[in-house]
Amino acid sequence: MVLGLNHAQLASRKDYFDFYTVTENLAMADHLPMPKIYVIESEAMNAFATGRDPEHAVVCATTGLLEKMTRTELEGVIGHELSHVKNYDIRLMTIVSILIGTLSILINIASRSMFFGNGRRSSDDREGGGILMIIGIVMIIFAPIIAQLIQLAISRRREYFADASSVMLTRQPSGLISALKKLEADNTPQQFASTATASLYISNPFKGNKLASMFSTHPPIDDRIAALEGMM
Repeated sequence: MVLGLNHAQLASRKDYFDFYTVTENLAMADHLPMPKIYVIESEAMNAFATGRDPEHAVVCATTGLLEKMTRTELEGVIGHELSHVKNYDIRLMTIVSILIGTLSILINIASRSMFFGNGRRSSDDREGGGILMIIGIVMIIFAPIIAQLIQLAISRRREYFADASSVMLTRQPSGLISALKKLEADNTPQQFASTATASLYISNPFKGNKLASMFSTHPPIDDRIAALEGMM
């Protein structure tokens, strides 16, 4: 579904030699199965990984990224994506989304139960029920916002961890730092980007959209670069 939404196509070793061999070498160094590799025809620079576990993983990059990155920079990007695979980040964020969605549904059901059950209570109970009803309304309004903030916080923390893991794998902080600087400078719109898959990318695909960036699943690239420079 993710690959279909992003119009990704299977990449061959012959057509994308650097992409294929970099992924192959890093997967071998990190004791991971070789993931399938896909490309997206887009001038925008970006990449993502998906799959429920290392045995069913996919690494995908845009043609713009493959054309504009040096091999060392590409190693930093692919190392980041393989770190997501090794650390089961895709599965983690799926579970977090399910748990937060379930919590929101339960809060909604409980609040509605208090609201509609209030008429069958005594006057004393209704006074207490009124307070609970107000609390329920507040929870209905703010619970989804709080849940979204929790999800964003977890996602952003995993991005920092994937950056650090990439450096540990490649032993070259400068490669990922240089790649992130190029990603930050790239303002080419990503045609097939959607909110459903934005969290998977190494860089926020909605950089030109201020409203979408407010709820970005990615920390600012400047902060990520500063964290990496602290490792040098």
